[in-house]
Amino acid sequence: MEYLGSIVVMVPADSEAGGTRDVAAGFDPESAEWLGELAGTGPRREAALARLHGMLVRIAQGEVRRRGPRLQITGPELDDVAYQAAADAMVAITSKLGQFRGESRFTTWAYKFVMFEVSAKVGRHFWRNPGVPLDAEDWDRLPDRFGFDPAQQAEWHDLLGALHRAVDQELTARQRKVFVAIVLNAVPLDALVIELGSNRNAIYKTLFDARRKLRAALAANGYIGDDISRSS
Repeated sequence: MEYLGSIVVMVPADSEAGGTRDVAAGFDPESAEWLGELAGTGPRREAALARLHGMLVRIAQGEVRRRGPRLQITGPELDDVAYQAAADAMVAITSKLGQFRGESRFTTWAYKFVMFEVSAKVGRHFWRNPGVPLDAEDWDRLPDRFGFDPAQQAEWHDLLGALHRAVDQELTARQRKVFVAIVLNAVPLDALVIELGSNRNAIYKTLFDARRKLRAALAANGYIGDDISRSS
């Protein structure tokens, strides 16, 4: 039996993991202790599950609070997202104990599960009330986002015009969608991952490639230095 917030869920010991002695073999002492207790039965397993859940909740709360201001999540809603992420991570971890190979510490392995669930939860939360459609384009607000000095309006007006043309002419459809969503519309990365059915690394790569193209185009037309383009 494991405790997920106020919910009590029955979870059987992982049959792939074998007995306590088998699961503990070959791992660092801390990981061996975790695996041995979680694969066991009775009060020791229940205590280990409670300890694991507490650790996952703390990680989830810290990460959700870090991301919360940008997603406008506060108070009980923030805690609810964190507890949901911890609960789902708990189920995933206990069902996959037999897949732990000791390539990292058990706590590091478990950390990845809860971080994945946090990303998924905050991404889905954003689209409940997105505020800005994914394909909306409000180029007029870009100067404020980058802190341009109003006294230099003519200077940045030309640069933004060139950037807008480069976005339309140089980027692929996917690169344009990612650039506009993240840079122009301030859509959180995790929300875009959910919307596009992708992953963080793929989105990062797409955005990196888009920025490199745009810098090269701006440099070729004399809007930025060529050294800036080469260093990007």
